[in-house]
Amino acid sequence: MIKSLLIANRGEIAIRIARTAKRMGIKTYAIRTKKEPNAVYLQKVDKVVDFPDTGSQVPEFLDIKNLVKLAVDNNIEAMHPGYGYLSENPDFAAACREAGIVFVGPSPEIIHALGDKIVAKEIAKRSNVPMLGGTLGGIPTAEEAIAEANRIGYPVIIKAATGGGGRGMRICRKEEEVSINYELCTQEARTAFNDPTVFIEKYLENPKHIEVQIVADKYGNVIHLGERECSIQRKHQKLIEEAPSPALDEALREKITGAAVRLAQEAKYESLGTVEFLLDANHNFYFMEMNTRIQVEHPVTEMITGLNLVELQLLIASGEKLPVSQSDVKLNGWAIECRINAEDVQAGFTPSIGMIKNLRLPSNNCIRIDSGVRVGTEITPFFDSMIAKLIVHGQTREEAIKIALHSLGHFVVTGVKTTIPFDKAVLHNEVYRKGDFNTSFIETCMDSLVWHEEHEELIAALLAVSYYNHDSDFSGDSSEQPEPNVDPWVLQKRIRHL
Repeated sequence: MIKSLLIANRGEIAIRIARTAKRMGIKTYAIRTKKEPNAVYLQKVDKVVDFPDTGSQVPEFLDIKNLVKLAVDNNIEAMHPGYGYLSENPDFAAACREAGIVFVGPSPEIIHALGDKIVAKEIAKRSNVPMLGGTLGGIPTAEEAIAEANRIGYPVIIKAATGGGGRGMRICRKEEEVSINYELCTQEARTAFNDPTVFIEKYLENPKHIEVQIVADKYGNVIHLGERECSIQRKHQKLIEEAPSPALDEALREKITGAAVRLAQEAKYESLGTVEFLLDANHNFYFMEMNTRIQVEHPVTEMITGLNLVELQLLIASGEKLPVSQSDVKLNGWAIECRINAEDVQAGFTPSIGMIKNLRLPSNNCIRIDSGVRVGTEITPFFDSMIAKLIVHGQTREEAIKIALHSLGHFVVTGVKTTIPFDKAVLHNEVYRKGDFNTSFIETCMDSLVWHEEHEELIAALLAVSYYNHDSDFSGDSSEQPEPNVDPWVLQKRIRHL
């Protein structure tokens, strides 16, 4: 078993990783930066190491050389990249391996192969996984792009081969748009990913976005942990997720999860991974990409399976076999995750910069909150705007929605604007409640991006009174880091017996 772990990340995911690692007897290390010298996550590890003042212009959590050096200098055995930053960077995984550091994730070779969308499509083809029509290789010129688009039929989408995060993609609805979008896409790919290679595939209008969580060990054992519904998104950025998906029946679930497992087996995958699919109105699904890291939305899978995904990551990285088989995986009830970001929804989801003045979190046996902030935390432009993730569990989807709305109603944040009113608007929306929505939901199904409570001013006043009187609906003192008193996976074991 790994004995020591450097968490090459920050915020709520650093806290979440540290909690599990410490429970497993692993000594945890976090990185202190000058941008966040008093961050909450620093208090949740066994030891803090300072990022060296080298004068480098590379952001701290993207500085491969110095991250590896920190691990080596402190005799730390393993590195967990979390999500974002260098979590899907094959050079980081390779640098760790060269330095004798265990990288908690797939091998550099697997990360490189699946990070290249063209190579990933080749793997999907060998796995007999359905794909949208298009090129398997890169398109070297605009002229060839036009010819291929005419062959496929419009609309088409031009994608960066090594892109991600919604960047390096351009939709073309007619021939006149292909040439300019090809040039724009290659330029963006060169700038953002240092690789101008692009390819073309058929563009699926208003699909659902379904992803399958898989986990694989070093001995060829691959299982899936069900699917997640991720269609509530803006500019390809997910906002609310749930598991399972309301769009899948058991037959379709078996097909799509089976495809994900086949792809992982063909890639000789190991560690956690997420295979992402697009689902059309006729319930045909198509491979999109594979993410080789833990996802922001992983808690909804933990909620319905009772499994600790970070623990599985660490066990696999330690060379152990999967402790569960496919027959052990049972999907129990329904889970919804609302991302609560410091953003001004009515100003186009722009970041809301400022200090958190009050923070009160709801608490009951059916919710989990992953957060990396407290009262006094400064929301800066240096890092992402996530304040917390609210994850709820119900025996049915209807119950989960009800619990989520109740919890959001008791979630108090002042000092910055948040996406709580947006989350409420989605959960109240009749189209969302019916489950018949797709990635165009925000643009086509929402009359307002925020939910206005009846008697809103009175409610705010009552919540303020509850805050000062330590209302029992809230948990903890506002000066403390808000988090559950029990670990999430322990909480889920309780939920499964409700």
